[in-house]
Amino acid sequence: MAHAVSQPTLVQTRGPLARLRDAANLLASLAPGALFCVALAVVSSQPRFSWLAEPLRYPWELWAIALAGTTATVAGVADWRYHRVARLRVGPREHRAEFLALAAGGFPLFLLMCAASVARRPLAFLLPVLVVLMGTVVLICYDEFVFHRRRCDRWESLLHRTLLIGHAMAFLCWAHFCFVREHVHA
Repeated sequence: MAHAVSQPTLVQTRGPLARLRDAANLLASLAPGALFCVALAVVSSQPRFSWLAEPLRYPWELWAIALAGTTATVAGVADWRYHRVARLRVGPREHRAEFLALAAGGFPLFLLMCAASVARRPLAFLLPVLVVLMGTVVLICYDEFVFHRRRCDRWESLLHRTLLIGHAMAFLCWAHFCFVREHVHA
């Protein structure tokens, strides 16, 4: 019976709350990329960001963000789909941990990076970005080490790692754009 502990828990019944939570998780996976595109469209009307109308003038960071972010999004959607197909259950404590990482970490970090992207003095946002980033990493590690370490099979672990590495690479490229590029190339 010890072997059964490491196996994923199968979903017996799926109520409306579970389906709503599943939909919210899928939207959360899609939100960063969609919001990033919306933010680019909004700032493209400002003279300082007029280069957004010409893709050939995009800095390498924007292309890297697009590639890494798309990879992370695809992995997130694949993980979401895998849970449905394999009928895996995410318990309420795990769901709370994931939501906390997103709501208390990822979303505020996204907003701070947006503000730094358009600020005349982006370095003013560096310390708050680093503080929120460290908190986000702690929340993500808690979720991964407490809930996923034993439960996930190799495929799901690969999806999680791809998701996390993709988001990390996109963040690092965005941070380079905000905090390094203008100071190096000014």
